[in-house]
Amino acid sequence: MQKDSKIYVAGHNGLVGSAILDNLKSKGYHNLITRTHRELDLTSESAVINFFAKEKPEYVFLAAAKVGGIIANNNYRADFIYENLMIQNHVIHQSFKYGVRKLMFLGSTCIYPKNAPQPMKEEYLLTDILEFTNEPYAIAKIAGIKMCESYNLQYGTNFISVMPTNLYGPNDNFDLERSHVLPALIRKIHLGKALAEKSWDNIKRDLNTRPIAGITGENSEEEILKVLAEYGISSGNIDSEASVEIWGTGNAMREFLWSQDMADACVFIMENCDFKDIISGSQSEEPQKIETRNTHINIGTGEDITIKELAFLIREIIDAPVDFNFDTGKPDGTLKKLTDPSKLHHLGWHHQINLKQGIKKIYEWYTSQPTGAIA
Repeated sequence: MQKDSKIYVAGHNGLVGSAILDNLKSKGYHNLITRTHRELDLTSESAVINFFAKEKPEYVFLAAAKVGGIIANNNYRADFIYENLMIQNHVIHQSFKYGVRKLMFLGSTCIYPKNAPQPMKEEYLLTDILEFTNEPYAIAKIAGIKMCESYNLQYGTNFISVMPTNLYGPNDNFDLERSHVLPALIRKIHLGKALAEKSWDNIKRDLNTRPIAGITGENSEEEILKVLAEYGISSGNIDSEASVEIWGTGNAMREFLWSQDMADACVFIMENCDFKDIISGSQSEEPQKIETRNTHINIGTGEDITIKELAFLIREIIDAPVDFNFDTGKPDGTLKKLTDPSKLHHLGWHHQINLKQGIKKIYEWYTSQPTGAIA
């Protein structure tokens, strides 16, 4: 990519897209194209065709997606598979039709089987069944990988797929129904701290910025306490404490990557790696049977932590006097999901921000958001 290359970042307002956009700007790229969802509905084929016909981007980062945590993935299964398939199909196909020089498709490590060997190598894709709770989303992302791979093989395009591990960072989603585990825990523990300290100003400020089920800081304290309790945040047994409910046993292990590290990896790959560079290591060595598979690249740290340990770490960092109630009647999801980032390391990239540093940074970002700045 050249500094004046025309680059389209799809999903630039989200956690992934905003980090990529910031990274590109910091590196001097200045011919950047963005569209909000209101300006361009990527699930609409005609809208996407018109956009590509008008703008003709040279490079595309496909970071737009419908995403959510375990509750949302399980409850809105049809929405997750339909919307993600439509977004991918339209953007990837029009990138081919309009001669995009290179496209990056961003997926998720949920593509790997529920009981995949650990750490998860790219070659483990499609070797066993998926975790049920996020199967529709995972299937959509697998379809995106195979679409990029297939267009490369049939048409000679240069479409690269990357699979980041669990991400967190600025512009994350803190909605308690739809967010992933780390931002959800940060918000629950933050609200639990405010409740324990009877800091109604902080509680109301939080709800004014991010209402919960329609409840804002303008509602009565009784209404606020009720909605907090519905989402597992309630007063503890003694005046100085509060209780925070966490789904599952807390024994499931997860890997977390600071979103700006992820963005740096994505731009690094786009600058330094083409499909032909990774294809040789993914082909079958059997004579007369050339099969190109698993050309995607994991982006992760190669380090994980239990959900229970994560909760205690967040509590320590934000100094919250809260207790935890692990609801063992709720699902844990996949018990261990650790990526093997060896392929990425061999390309010359490693992450910089460790989890403790990252939690401090995201909590500072979260508490600094002005009232009304929904994220």
